[in-house]
Amino acid sequence: MRRILLLGAGKIGAMITEMLCGAGDFELAVADRDEAAFAGLHRSDFARLVVDVEDAAEVARLMPGFDAVVSALPFFLNVPVAQCAREAGLHYFDLTEDVETTRRVMAIAEGARSAFMPQCGLAPGFISIAANDLARRFDSLDVVRMRVGALPQFPTNALNYNLTWSTDGLINEYCNPCEAIHAGRKIEVLALQGIEQFSLDGITYEAFNTSGGLGTLCDTLEGKVRELNYKTVRYPGHCDYMRLLVNDLRLGDRRDLFKDVLEAAIPVTLQDVVLVFVTVTGQREGRLTQESYANKVYARALDGRDWSAIQITTAAGICAAVDLMREGAIPDRGFVRQEDVPFQAFLANRFGRYYTE
Repeated sequence: MRRILLLGAGKIGAMITEMLCGAGDFELAVADRDEAAFAGLHRSDFARLVVDVEDAAEVARLMPGFDAVVSALPFFLNVPVAQCAREAGLHYFDLTEDVETTRRVMAIAEGARSAFMPQCGLAPGFISIAANDLARRFDSLDVVRMRVGALPQFPTNALNYNLTWSTDGLINEYCNPCEAIHAGRKIEVLALQGIEQFSLDGITYEAFNTSGGLGTLCDTLEGKVRELNYKTVRYPGHCDYMRLLVNDLRLGDRRDLFKDVLEAAIPVTLQDVVLVFVTVTGQREGRLTQESYANKVYARALDGRDWSAIQITTAAGICAAVDLMREGAIPDRGFVRQEDVPFQAFLANRFGRYYTE
């Protein structure tokens, strides 16, 4: 699997391009409807395709000759891309955090001879790989807690936040219902609820319910764990402000306006840190035991260019998935879950190693 079609030349698409081209053994073509988007891609060793990626017929015409399609598009464009991939016989990878989109991709993947692997980023994505690895070490499970945050290193506004990735995805997380497991059964909980505080490396954070970060882990562990939940990490005070905007001012019902407000008022930053924190409690050799995984990934320069931590971790997740499938380390047909990826194989992969450097 060498010939890769990448859809989307935005912030994450640029990082995916950097990684796949830098590997030296992929033939990459990047498609975007906005020719100006290619100005952010500083490599020259890939094909540029100016195409309306919102037009499924146009996307379908691109696919012959490729082995796989990687979607770095907004979540609401992914279902038509997956359908085109099914018809063309391509492997399919995306970064969606949207639960309904994933369910529809799962339906498309049924009986397919190629692989369909959505949610290949950070959360969902790597967080499920790490949590499932810890869970496998127990004889029986009690509680699985998954916490992830992409945070500015130098917050200066009242929200203690800067935009680091897709605003559409952020709003989705803050407004959509969230999956969890309670008393062994899958339930839905409200976003921006369940607030808690914890400290890591001497810094205090808050965490609260957001949508999509669990991926398919609820389905995988239902009936096997008493409690399972995912929460987004922010600096203290952020959740209260977001509840004011989403609930009290009802911007959750006017998402286009909400997006305009955020993008007009909250600066983008490349100086961020990604925090990953997983805690699993359960029985091991007859004793109630707890084991945790904690990691921080910082923004850094690669080949003389600055990249944010969320760009690095998200792109590393999907590039590692492509690479591991090429190596035969994960299934190559049907629906592939993130928890199907072996944790150690991910970290040993040339792209997964970005999580350890």
